[in-house]
Amino acid sequence: MQNSLGREIPEFIEGYGKTEPFSGAWTKLKKGEMSEITIPPPNKAKLAHQTKLTPNLEEAIAKTNPHDGMTVSFHHHLRNGDGLLVKTLDILAKMGIKNITLASSSLADCHTPILKYIADGTICKVWTSGMRGEIGKAVSEGAMQLPVIFHSHGGRVRAIHTGEISIDLAIVATSAADEEGNGTGTFGKSAFGSMGYSIIDMRYAKQVIVVTDNLVEYPCYPLSVTQNFVDYVVVVDSIGDPTKIASGTTRITKSPIDLLIAKHAADVIEHSGYFVPGFSFQLGAGGASLAVAKFMRDKMKRQEIHGSFLLGGVTSYCIDMLNEGLFKSVFDVQSFDAMVSSSLYNNKNHIEISAALYANPYNCGCMTNKLDIVVLGALEVDVDFNVNVLTGSGGYIRGASGGHCDTASGAKLTVVVCPSIRGRISTINQRVQTVVTPGESVDVVVTERGICVNPAQPELEQNLLKAGLNVKKIEDLQQEVENIVGKSKPVEYTDKIVGVVEYRDGTIIDVVREIKH
Repeated sequence: MQNSLGREIPEFIEGYGKTEPFSGAWTKLKKGEMSEITIPPPNKAKLAHQTKLTPNLEEAIAKTNPHDGMTVSFHHHLRNGDGLLVKTLDILAKMGIKNITLASSSLADCHTPILKYIADGTICKVWTSGMRGEIGKAVSEGAMQLPVIFHSHGGRVRAIHTGEISIDLAIVATSAADEEGNGTGTFGKSAFGSMGYSIIDMRYAKQVIVVTDNLVEYPCYPLSVTQNFVDYVVVVDSIGDPTKIASGTTRITKSPIDLLIAKHAADVIEHSGYFVPGFSFQLGAGGASLAVAKFMRDKMKRQEIHGSFLLGGVTSYCIDMLNEGLFKSVFDVQSFDAMVSSSLYNNKNHIEISAALYANPYNCGCMTNKLDIVVLGALEVDVDFNVNVLTGSGGYIRGASGGHCDTASGAKLTVVVCPSIRGRISTINQRVQTVVTPGESVDVVVTERGICVNPAQPELEQNLLKAGLNVKKIEDLQQEVENIVGKSKPVEYTDKIVGVVEYRDGTIIDVVREIKH
């Protein structure tokens, strides 16, 4: 069957089950079709004055009743510096545990060693927002028997609430914690900032182990995570390397073309009609989108415009704008560089939030619904404004859904930035390899060769034309780029589904098929 974007979605997928096709960004919620059963958190208790401190991670895991078929979750706040996911799977593998479902909020290059556990059956299923490098390549080539389920950050919270992801054991890294498991990521030698993605795991997991390399006197504060959800506490030499948080997609670009795109995006925002006192703002991961902050900061100072709040993945640029009074507050679900953690610790206007408050569509007020403007990156965009941030031009998995569709759905103005050409391959195509964010949620696409406005936004297009910006029809830009680089050779796939892409409401927006060898 086809979903509303014309994507072929099987009615049943082995390893996933019966599917519900995507029917529109807000269709399910508008109809009130939130029929999923919400599971209760587990009941558990500790006796008074019973110690939670455990000598090492092996002993703590042994106490949690590890078993075949269990689901283990991790958060990715340390990104490519994470030091616990692989270590935990090493321990479980030595115990002989098989058929594990891995539920990490995202996977990075540092997790490549888990490939051996995919090959030997230790890991049989994965829920995640994204994966890169050798893991993405292996999955794209059919390394797993069951498909990876890709979700957005908000969609992950929904899936845990509904029991789609039923967590047996959550391993939670903290940069500081006390003997009861109260913990934070805001100070210590491995400080990484917000712990927004781990909060839902702690509440719903049957067993929770807090791991820290900085045990502090009780009570630890600020309280990012609290003792009432924690079963065991383990002290290790290192939870990871925070210097590797700001790598790849979370480092502001130095590329002249990307900086030009960022400048054009800032010009679009300035003349959009939404650049007004009190506006709220978010920047997505990606060098060009993060660089927009530099140009917006200059425009806000020059025009003396002050915003309401900054949201989402937070960089030092965001903190500079907060400290300069350009925004009243910052809501932080994930810190994109280690420097942000000291601000979160010291500034009461820098506020840590959970992924549920950030982006879960199944509540009465996630923060993405309050966004005025969001700037997001893309691997490719098609002439219907659909955006792919998951698979590359060759069809290989190399990105993440993240909060892309969450923020795009809620913002009044969604700006997508990308170069028109990457490595002699067009990024503006007739059809994207994989849809993550539907075109109905995208208002404008900004490239170095021109600015394309969604036809559903004629007033926005007129505002940009009046400002003298280089506005083009997206079909014209697509043809212009194709005339330069030629038509891309179609990727050949097999019939095997290696990835299921859930939209934030749990419907299936697309599938990823195995690369044909």
